[in-house]
Amino acid sequence: MTGFADLPGAVQDDGVIAHYGEPMREQRRLASGDAIALLGDRAVVEVSGPERLSWLDSFTSQATTRMAPGESSELLILDPQGHVEHAAGIVDDGTSAWLLADAEDAEALVSWLKRMVFRAQVTVEPRPDLALLGFFAGGIAEEALPAGVLIWADPWEHVQSGGHQYATVAEHPSAGYAWRVASVEADAAAALAGHVEAAGLLAAEALRIAAWRPRWAAEVDERSLPHETDWIRSAVHLNKGCYRGQETVAKVHNLGHPPRRLAALHLDGSDDVLPGPGAPVFAGENEVGHVTSVARHHEEGPIALAILSRRAPDGDLIVRADGIDIAAAQQVIVPADAGATVDVPRLTRLSRRR
Repeated sequence: MTGFADLPGAVQDDGVIAHYGEPMREQRRLASGDAIALLGDRAVVEVSGPERLSWLDSFTSQATTRMAPGESSELLILDPQGHVEHAAGIVDDGTSAWLLADAEDAEALVSWLKRMVFRAQVTVEPRPDLALLGFFAGGIAEEALPAGVLIWADPWEHVQSGGHQYATVAEHPSAGYAWRVASVEADAAAALAGHVEAAGLLAAEALRIAAWRPRWAAEVDERSLPHETDWIRSAVHLNKGCYRGQETVAKVHNLGHPPRRLAALHLDGSDDVLPGPGAPVFAGENEVGHVTSVARHHEEGPIALAILSRRAPDGDLIVRADGIDIAAAQQVIVPADAGATVDVPRLTRLSRRR
């Protein structure tokens, strides 16, 4: 976008601004609330009409019917087997529900939603005229935004009503992850460039990975269940009415275990090799998963998220990249015994009458 792309040092990758020459400094400034990141890899979809919230509630994983104007949430669209097909943040303004999706998924999401309209009083339209600006609440960046802009507050910071957290850590790294995304007219967004410090997507991604926050463009494949990435904490309401894929969600949560699990990896940086998404993860000689997201964090160094087999050991692992084995200290996010939250009573066998 003109403005942010024209700032000194801007480095683009696949059409988005990766950084401005100082990724670590950009991370610090972004985390402190003093910088804004142009999220060129995400898109906005407007769902308008009087039935929009009840309509979304009828087929997504989230309870949206009673959302108040200005309230933020997150939803998933699942296939009949409970696999994640689409994901989006949602914020309603009293007239329209605004969906924030990864750009790679936006076209398919719009197409799917339009097929579901039938006779409902809703309209679905992509909004390429809007830019998305990411920042952390409470700093200079928030104060610099135009008055009255619509802001989505990422619900990942806390376990949401109707949600459930599988991670058992004493303090979840999402505490304090006050991530916000503003939807701004393109011209107004461009006008901000030069008036507020800018950060690239590398900075935003590093902070996301450190918070263990899953993302459709990174952690989702054709096999993904929301349980595997602990996404139930923010994007699934376990007590809402029926929706596509709900049976699988309930069965895995109450009676079974997800076949895979998300883990955080702290990578050995001594070889200065950063593996890419898809890099295989090994426990000894056995391949047990793959990297989904990776970054260099300004405090933690090289970090990654990885999808592992449920039976992968909890200890240290190896990530293989460019023919080099990289030692990886594992933090368990989703435990192997996640799910099965309902105690099913054992039935004692009655002795045969003789």
